[in-house]
Amino acid sequence: MNPQFKKGVLELIVLLSVKKRDMYGYELVLEVSKVVDVNEGTIYPLLKRLTNENYFETYLVQSNEGPSRKYYKLTVLGETRLNELKQGWTEFSNSVSDFIKRSDNNE
Repeated sequence: MNPQFKKGVLELIVLLSVKKRDMYGYELVLEVSKVVDVNEGTIYPLLKRLTNENYFETYLVQSNEGPSRKYYKLTVLGETRLNELKQGWTEFSNSVSDFIKRSDNNE
C-alpha cells in the first residue's frame, strides 16, 4: 500500500478499532495490521497524540504476562472525531472511485 494512503487513513482505523472495544497498544498494532502494514513505532506516537487531543482516555489493567497494560477507551470527543473522519473518508473515497470510473470509461 502506498505510504501516503496509509498515513491518511491510519487515524480512522485506530479510532474504529477502539470503538469496537477498549484495547491496549500492542493489541491495536495487531488489529490495525490486519488492514494496513504498521509497526509499534507508528502506532504508539499516534496513540499519544490522540490521547493528548482527548480522543482517548487511558486506564491500567494488571496483566498475568508482565507489567500492567495501558488500555485506550474512546471518549465522546473521540466519537465525534471518528464520525467526522468516517464522513470525510466516505466522501473522499467515493469521489476518487467515481473519478477512476469516469477515467476508465474515457479510454
